[in-house]
Amino acid sequence: MRIHKDGWGTIAAIWAICISIIIICAIFIKQIWITLPICAIFVFLMTFILYFFRVPVRRGDISSEKAVTSVADGEVVIVEKVFEEEYLKRECIQVSVYMNFFDMHVNFWPISGECTYYKYHPGKYFLAFMPKASELNEHTSMAVRTENGQEVFFKQIAGTFARRIVCLAKVGNPTVRGNQCGLIKFGSRIDMYLPLDADIKVEVGDDVVACLSVIAELK
Repeated sequence: MRIHKDGWGTIAAIWAICISIIIICAIFIKQIWITLPICAIFVFLMTFILYFFRVPVRRGDISSEKAVTSVADGEVVIVEKVFEEEYLKRECIQVSVYMNFFDMHVNFWPISGECTYYKYHPGKYFLAFMPKASELNEHTSMAVRTENGQEVFFKQIAGTFARRIVCLAKVGNPTVRGNQCGLIKFGSRIDMYLPLDADIKVEVGDDVVACLSVIAELK
């Protein structure tokens, strides 16, 4: 496991603040029963922020080329038929995965093919699990076309505390299932839009793991 390169700036800033507060407490607060708990809290924060930007090794043993794996770790919060208006412009099955603070926030391509669409959308910062977050929150949109011509469209959606989305998508570039496609800093959500005839493998409430959990099988 390693630390995501786009997390080092945030880590350095938070560590600098925490270390400064610990030093100030050690110098100016003479009561050790006050100093120790305060220092412990900030040491925990320093450890957690390092843990948050972890990039685990994921080697999914999924042989089917039609399998669509989860883009992110988290909990399935939406499985429903919707009309996708931005790119596909047709009815699809939406599967949304919500990431809390303790989930790994690196995102991975759900299927191999070619990146056919990318767009960044500035926006609000509603709670990521709210339905309106999909359209109103800051987000990026991406699409992948497989060799069979089917397309999987998905969005990286910022949450209330997320203030930066890292996206590695470039239109025309090949995508490999299980390779990194981005990162969302802090609470966030992934919306995936799948063909109506796809065989959906998850239900609301399921916990999924990026690269390892199969969201759907394409026909």
